[in-house]
Amino acid sequence: MTSSSGRRRAAVVGTGAIVVGGHLPALRAHADRVELVAAVDVDPGRLDAFRAEAGEGVAGFSSTEAMLDAVRPDLVLIGTPPSLHREQAVAALTAGAWVLCEKPLCLSLAEYDEIAAAEAASGAYASVIFQHRYGSGAVRARELIRGGELGAPLVAHCQTTWHRDAGYYSVPWRGRWATEGGGPTMGHGIHQYDLLLHLLGEWEEVQAMAARLVHDTESEDVSTALVRFRNGALATVVNSVLSPDEVSRVRVDCADATVELTHLYGHVNDDWVYTPAPHVAEERVAAWRGAGEVALGALGALGALGARGARGARGVPGGQGPRGVLDVPSSHTAQLGFVLDAWDAGVRPPGSGREARNTLEFAAALYKAAFTGRAVRAGEIGPGDPFHEAMHGGFGTTWSGVGRA
Repeated sequence: MTSSSGRRRAAVVGTGAIVVGGHLPALRAHADRVELVAAVDVDPGRLDAFRAEAGEGVAGFSSTEAMLDAVRPDLVLIGTPPSLHREQAVAALTAGAWVLCEKPLCLSLAEYDEIAAAEAASGAYASVIFQHRYGSGAVRARELIRGGELGAPLVAHCQTTWHRDAGYYSVPWRGRWATEGGGPTMGHGIHQYDLLLHLLGEWEEVQAMAARLVHDTESEDVSTALVRFRNGALATVVNSVLSPDEVSRVRVDCADATVELTHLYGHVNDDWVYTPAPHVAEERVAAWRGAGEVALGALGALGALGARGARGARGVPGGQGPRGVLDVPSSHTAQLGFVLDAWDAGVRPPGSGREARNTLEFAAALYKAAFTGRAVRAGEIGPGDPFHEAMHGGFGTTWSGVGRA
């Protein structure tokens, strides 16, 4: 229930690094709209340390069920290992709370169906954290691409080339189908290709390859895909944890311009570069490069963040940059603002429902294409398909790590 101050009451499930570094700053940035009242963790020492950091008034619990029964929060933020997400999200929804969950929202399309059913039964919503959608640069790029200002989208490239060593995979749940759901396709590159889908719209067909080249894991450590979008655009997608020179990149070549984002874990306006085709007039170029040049408030939560000077990705302060341009970093803070706006408006929040399912379906299609060696079309993976039940499609224990399963 909403507190006497009129703020939404929030609880966090999990108190590890992503909650401390992402969700807690977001809650503080929106302290006028939401208050943290409870935290859950199975590790008493970690829970105590978090409560000391979070401040007075945050009750501690060792289980999600006990917290939901005692606190009845309005919003539950989930930052636990992926295999726990479905159970915790369904429990929170059943208790009537909205959910904002770290990626992936769940491990399979079958698990997603359970979350969707809990949404329908409760009237509450579950959104997945895809913070790269929500910086002002991403909002502006989507507006330009979807609105046709850059001409028809033709070619795109989506690259998550990161590096993770053996120590990273020494954490027991990482690199295992049952606990992480997959390799970099599910745990790393999903942020970038979610942004690609957000910019270009519905995908139509996927062809793919995956391999386990270095790490002693069950899942892949690299995957690549060729994608055809409904609008006709063709794209490549690369997801790797084998790359010493780390970069995250999304590039879209349209008829009149190339728009390219280069960053690592978060972006600001200057990370988006617009390169015009030779025939484009300078006046149009100036408008593109004024990304986010709008009155504060015109972008809802982002306008409010700019006005408050919130801090997000890489600690870059939000606010007005050169020539009054609104510059809000991609961050948990930005996404939480959009969720709260949706709540106030009484509408489904972004990153939930069909949006959440589309990205998860793309991951399943990539794995199916890689393991079967054939193209996979949007909508073909449904109940009865082994890739609906698990990302490995039943090949988790037999895949050699190279080529088809």
